[in-house]
Amino acid sequence: MLELPHFLLAAGDDSLILSVALIGALGLGAQWLAWRLQAPAIVLMALAGLTVGPLWAVITGEPLLNPDKEFGDLLRPIISLAVAVILFEGGLVLKFDNLKDAGPAVRRMVFVGGPLAWALGTMAAHYAAGLDWASSIVFAGVMVVTGPTVIMPLLRQSKLSGRTGAALKWEGIVNDPVGALFAVAAFEVVRVISGGGSVVGAAIWILIAAALGVALGMFFGFFIVRAFRAGWTPEYLKAPLIFASVILCYALAEGIETEIGLVAVTAYGMTLANSRLAGLVELRKFKEDIAVLLVSGVFVILTANLTPETIAAALNVRTLAFLFCMLFIVRPLSIWISTYGTLNRNEALLLGWIAPRGIVAVAVSGLFGQLLIDLQETSRFEFTGAEMISPLAFAMVFSTVVLHGFSIGPLARKLGLSRVGKPGVLLIGVNPWSVDFARELNDAGVDTTLADSNWRRLKPARDAGLETYFGEVLSEEAELRLDHARFDTAIALSANEPYNALVAGHFAPELGRHKVYQLSCQEGEEEDPKGIGLGTRGRTLIKRGRSYDALLRDHYRGWAFSKTQLTAQYDLKQFLADRPTTDLLAEIRSDGSIVFLGPSRDPKGGEGTILIGFGPKDPIQETGKDGTKEAGSANGSILSD
Repeated sequence: MLELPHFLLAAGDDSLILSVALIGALGLGAQWLAWRLQAPAIVLMALAGLTVGPLWAVITGEPLLNPDKEFGDLLRPIISLAVAVILFEGGLVLKFDNLKDAGPAVRRMVFVGGPLAWALGTMAAHYAAGLDWASSIVFAGVMVVTGPTVIMPLLRQSKLSGRTGAALKWEGIVNDPVGALFAVAAFEVVRVISGGGSVVGAAIWILIAAALGVALGMFFGFFIVRAFRAGWTPEYLKAPLIFASVILCYALAEGIETEIGLVAVTAYGMTLANSRLAGLVELRKFKEDIAVLLVSGVFVILTANLTPETIAAALNVRTLAFLFCMLFIVRPLSIWISTYGTLNRNEALLLGWIAPRGIVAVAVSGLFGQLLIDLQETSRFEFTGAEMISPLAFAMVFSTVVLHGFSIGPLARKLGLSRVGKPGVLLIGVNPWSVDFARELNDAGVDTTLADSNWRRLKPARDAGLETYFGEVLSEEAELRLDHARFDTAIALSANEPYNALVAGHFAPELGRHKVYQLSCQEGEEEDPKGIGLGTRGRTLIKRGRSYDALLRDHYRGWAFSKTQLTAQYDLKQFLADRPTTDLLAEIRSDGSIVFLGPSRDPKGGEGTILIGFGPKDPIQETGKDGTKEAGSANGSILSD
């Protein structure tokens, strides 16, 4: 039998510190690996926890990470606080205007489909999975959640557009806190009844406690809004103050009633989301960073805390029956009934199948599973199956993420609901040069969207029949209304270089820093030491020295865009010799992929490659010769000038 490394056998505080370090390394390492592999992060995080927990226990006889042993009585409070912060962060994106803008289908999916899925899921958990009624009701409430953190990557992957993609996105956003509130209400009723209280009395008390929790959360929200608007706190303390106040709000609400703190922090987040508070985007970014860290830790802890016996008990016919019911009965029926008359047949079929569970579902399930186990010690009822809630939740996550992740693209194409073609390019900043650039990309088969916050500047693009987005791409509105599935590259082309750098920084986490570009900050090859640092801006398009002013000046002088297809007779070397002053912006390779060129990103050329350039129309200007030969006309293929 293998032995644990000596340093992991240390006792006391050192062992706990090493466990915390291991949890952080595994969680964030799984997130990074998921980004590199473009794989679902939730699956890799769960695999990381399973590896150091039950799998390691099977191999060595003892888990490498044992949260129950390491954290002891602190484990449940740690998970509870983490879930509270996650729900608060979810509440920050739930604006009341969202419900109005989401459309009738989404409203019915939430207010009709949600309770219907809860009821059907309860029966599936009881009759198929074998859980007792109390555990079934609590667990089914959590399973209503379809997390936006899982939905958004699937939408981009499948190129799902139109109201189907919008419905999935809005359902995930609105349902994020709803399922948790279902579970809180169910657990509180169960807890009060198990202590000998009446059903009516329990329901009344839960409503009163929930109302007090909502009131407390709203009070915190209004107080923070007032404090920030009045300037009672400096900017650098705002994010830490909100984080500390979330914990305080949760603790005070827990004093009213157990787990009402989750209701309070959700109400707190929703109050801030609807307050129109200036600087909320920066505060939300901080909360998202904290939430990522907590989510990673919770996932590793919950999976590592599973035992081989629990997993073996979950791998049975009942679990398969439960998954079958949830995937092929509960979800389709709840969607088809709730959206009848608002969606066509193909849209209803797709929405009835796609419902991946994510971070909130697993975190809240793990929390309430442990709460039911703890409650069993003092309850007059026996909760048969409470220990199965976490394994069943992970089974739902794995099955939905894998099955829906692999099937959404082919199914959307089969039903005619996905957009055809590769993701295109978002050009931010409209001017005569960027409009012509967008037209050239469109002519080359690259889907292009022009975005600007000035309606008049967008007029030439609209007149040219180009796809446009009117609005500020950095706003919360753009997060919801801009179709992010249309593009996988962003190029900032405004006259304001600091703004371009801000845009690049905004899209870098989503697209990858290698997929965001902007023009050179100044003319000339020398880098301005007082300019924007390379680490805070996008990659340079074209080359250093080709700034906004330089390109606009040459455009007004008569320079134009061109597409040139290289052949065996007319290769890259000949093209560069014929057009020495042409700016090369991009090359479309024979496999259809597009590469935007710039410093250290020279064209590779090759037969069939299309080069997009910007240069003088006059061949004499271009070649510096006295002849009248048009560059490349003898042997190459000039597609446009």
